[in-house]
Amino acid sequence: MIDRIDRTFAALKKQGRPGLVGYLTAGDPDYDTSLRNILAGIDAGIDVLELGVPFSDPTADGPVIQTASQRALAAGMSVAKSLNLVEDIRKKADIPIIMFGYANPFFHYGYEKIAQDAASAGADGMLIVDLPFEETGEARSYLDANDLALIPLVAPTTPPERLNMILDGAKGFIYYIMVTGVTGQRTDVAADVKEHVAEIKKASGLPIAAGFGISNGAQAAKAAAAADAIVVGSALVAAARDDMLSPLVKEISAALGS
Repeated sequence: MIDRIDRTFAALKKQGRPGLVGYLTAGDPDYDTSLRNILAGIDAGIDVLELGVPFSDPTADGPVIQTASQRALAAGMSVAKSLNLVEDIRKKADIPIIMFGYANPFFHYGYEKIAQDAASAGADGMLIVDLPFEETGEARSYLDANDLALIPLVAPTTPPERLNMILDGAKGFIYYIMVTGVTGQRTDVAADVKEHVAEIKKASGLPIAAGFGISNGAQAAKAAAAADAIVVGSALVAAARDDMLSPLVKEISAALGS
């Protein structure tokens, strides 16, 4: 439900702290371990979950998430099982869940069916990484009908006129990709985050979550100084693999003022 996203960001604003949007790959390395890791991450401080639906050709993702997708697919993960995972997470947690994935598997499953099934499972929105804005109409109509947000992506290279077009009627929150390239841990946060976030705020009143490259508390605090939330993906996936997820989430949450 979009309302769950709105309530979460309203609560974060009231608390005076930025949120932690955490990405973890569904089914990595297997269903049961994935569920345990996700629930542990939520308990440790993840405010919004991006549940990565594994795909064989994740073109926007770097080696950490690519490898996680391969492990999950090898263990039998699918779109349908990702929906089952949403159901199981929802039994234990009330935070927003965004299904994060690529157009090919969602289109193959059927946009109408996945919107209905995602809503029934307890998801709050979807993020379709490689679906151009001009081709979002069908997916958006079914998501709107099921009270799910289609999370928009904008980048440093998005020109003002296109930014306005993408954000017109957008719901949930905005994912600002801080750098060009693929996901992965980086040594520092982009220097122009504050400038770009300010431009995005002129185009929309939605909360802005900044991501791509954040891997520790210090980087999280730096990015959060400009945004309403920060997104951490590759670092959490790697930490889960090494049984260090909870300590990292707690470190980042502490840096954000939790």
